Amino acid sequence: MAQGEVLEFEEYVRTRQDALLRSARRLVPDPVDAQDLLQTALVRTYGRWDGIADKRLADAYLRRVMINTRTEWWRARKLEEVPTEQLPDACVDDTTEQHADRALLMDVMKVLAPKQRSVVVLRHWEQMSTEETAAALGMSAGTVKSTLHRALARLREELEARDQDARAPEREEQERCAA
Repeated sequence: MAQGEVLEFEEYVRTRQDALLRSARRLVPDPVDAQDLLQTALVRTYGRWDGIADKRLADAYLRRVMINTRTEWWRARKLEEVPTEQLPDACVDDTTEQHADRALLMDVMKVLAPKQRSVVVLRHWEQMSTEETAAALGMSAGTVKSTLHRALARLREELEARDQDARAPEREEQERCAA
């Protein structure tokens, strides 16, 4: 690989590393494994960098390499099952509250205007920077900040109102018992 292509690859990695790591985190649950996945994909891509004619497609190429690598790791995993005479006690995590919180959040997000919802999703779920969000939505960084501020304030208001509504029957019962 020519010196210019090495520098080009290094610059690409420097600028896109955070976004690529977020993609890796979506593929594997463990943050350390996600870093390993990204590093492995970068090593594999480095050897083929001169073969990528359109460098604008490098992100897509790297994501495909990460998916293929993750699949290889999954297929090569070593199942660590040990036969025993007695079955171990099953420990099942109760995710009911987590699902309820997610359902509440999804429901509360409906009170936002589409533009506000887009800003919240890109900034907090996709973890994009203000500038990346602005570019993705075709607005200024200042507009993203003010829209996000108003959206989060609206979400807080809605959550507080719902919390008060949920506690109203409890207060009525206390007042009735006290009388």
